Amino acid sequence: MTRDNTDLATYYQRRAPHYDEVYAKPERQADLRHLAAVLPMLFTGRDVLEVAAGTGYWTGIIAAIATTVTATDYNSGPLAIALRRSYPRSNVRLQQADAFALDRVHGTFTASFVGFWWSHIPHRDADRFLRGLCARLQPCSPVAIVDNRYVEGSSHPIAHTDADGNTYQHRTLADGSHHRVLKNFPTAAYLRTSVAPYALDIDVLELNYFWLLRFTTC
Repeated sequence: MTRDNTDLATYYQRRAPHYDEVYAKPERQADLRHLAAVLPMLFTGRDVLEVAAGTGYWTGIIAAIATTVTATDYNSGPLAIALRRSYPRSNVRLQQADAFALDRVHGTFTASFVGFWWSHIPHRDADRFLRGLCARLQPCSPVAIVDNRYVEGSSHPIAHTDADGNTYQHRTLADGSHHRVLKNFPTAAYLRTSVAPYALDIDVLELNYFWLLRFTTC
């Protein structure tokens, strides 16, 4: 993690027991169903490297159709929850790993899923992340990156924008702790431009509450 994400790591470590509550919001169910329906088209028969797996919500969905899933996360707290989930095909391996040091993750991968991590990457580090990710994938590997869209009244308000254009939110957890969280909301054009040096067949799907970036590695 970069220095900007230090509080982010603390935030998600403490939030882990409550993180999955976000997936129970009624207004987001249609979008979640749509995303879950799209993923099998990308990951069937693939060896998937999952970045920022968190509590394993998406890991279970992907594992149902992938050959293997190596699910990584920076924090031990969310991974401990992911470890308690059931993976009936016994094809999931969990590993604590830095998203900016994926060269330390063992395995050969033919696809990748990145869930709700892109929004926490400082703009200046987006290319570094993509370069490291694509270096771990075989040529012509499908990649899916999912994250939040900003929705007035549903998203936490933007509290601060720094000199690089990164946006931040103030959040309070159930334990009463307060956190300043880096949370960017990129445009489709920004996403396309960011992945263009590494990608073929770029597609951006914008749902009501989420966006899905799909591409194939060069």
